[in-house]
Amino acid sequence: MVIDAGPLLRGEVNRLDIDYMLSAEPLDGIFFDSDAHVSGVITDNAGYMRLSLKVNLKYRGECARCLAPVNGVFSLAFERTVVTEGTLTDEQLDEGFDEYVVIKGIYLDVDEPLREELLLGFPNKLLCSDDCQGLCPKCGKPLKDGDCGCPKKEIDPRLAILKTYFDKKEEK
Repeated sequence: MVIDAGPLLRGEVNRLDIDYMLSAEPLDGIFFDSDAHVSGVITDNAGYMRLSLKVNLKYRGECARCLAPVNGVFSLAFERTVVTEGTLTDEQLDEGFDEYVVIKGIYLDVDEPLREELLLGFPNKLLCSDDCQGLCPKCGKPLKDGDCGCPKKEIDPRLAILKTYFDKKEEK
């Protein structure tokens, strides 16, 4: 969203409320039920401008361990110092790229840094629960449903011949 910060820059107001929907970038294996809801404010306190946003994004996907469906809402707090173009050098902006957003002319575009922050902050793996045990490697049954009865200990087939050697040695 491109915000007209003119009234803030001219001193007509010291606060601009923000409320809009942001289309989310698609992620592999994750589906977004709707656009992200963005709400917040830009405040001006004697020339020090601060952008504070809260983002909520509904998603659905599969658990990375047991493949169960996962639904949720990802929330993100986004805060930056707002500066006008030319206030900081390119070097200062590069060093503090995650600290500032720049008003170009009288307009502030927050979509690009917000999408980047959503992408970086979104979980790499979705889990149905923090203690999800996943699937049985033998039969594929979800371990959260209980024990499947598969043997827990299995001898590596490459070393199975050694077991027969030790069994013969014990018989003597």
